[in-house]
Amino acid sequence: MMTESHTVFIVDDDERIREALEELLASHGMRAVTFASARDYVSADKANVPAYLLLDVELPDINGLKLQNQLARRNHPPIVFITGHGDISSSVRAMRHGAIDFLTKPISETVLLTAVHAAIEQDRKSRTEHAELEEWRQRYLELSPREREVLSLVVSGLLNKQAAAELGISEVALQLHRRSVMQRMAVATLADLVRIAERLAIPITHSR
Repeated sequence: MMTESHTVFIVDDDERIREALEELLASHGMRAVTFASARDYVSADKANVPAYLLLDVELPDINGLKLQNQLARRNHPPIVFITGHGDISSSVRAMRHGAIDFLTKPISETVLLTAVHAAIEQDRKSRTEHAELEEWRQRYLELSPREREVLSLVVSGLLNKQAAAELGISEVALQLHRRSVMQRMAVATLADLVRIAERLAIPITHSR
């Protein structure tokens, strides 16, 4: 499985580990960028490219688990933890906060590659979902003020005649606006529109 499009960020204070991981991943077509500390990784100018992070738990400046918590506040690549001193509590904590895997050194090539491929798939999924969300957001912003009102009313569960009464327009006019909303949001069903409204956190207008 070639993964030239993904970059792996390796954060480990042991130079030999960094070099060994970089060499192994390169043999499978993966580009690696290495860092000796959490601070180096955080301060580096990293392009927003498809990537994942191999992160050591015991770092000289910031514990890897603490770094995971810091990164959770922003968009970050999927994390695969590597450690020479694994314990159940740390593993559970890491996985609970979204880590792909928690690997104990020495790590076999098969185990590492399995975790790496899982991280790549997670990154692809996240990027696809983010792109879809941004497309929906842009479509929503391009709706007219009236169309946004109609959207908020129909996804709240109101019938057409109820939504029309709320807006003081005819049911026919409401249906025309609703059809336009569906077309401009590129959805075929009301259920799809409700799902998108939830993803975009669009305010729901309920009947007074």
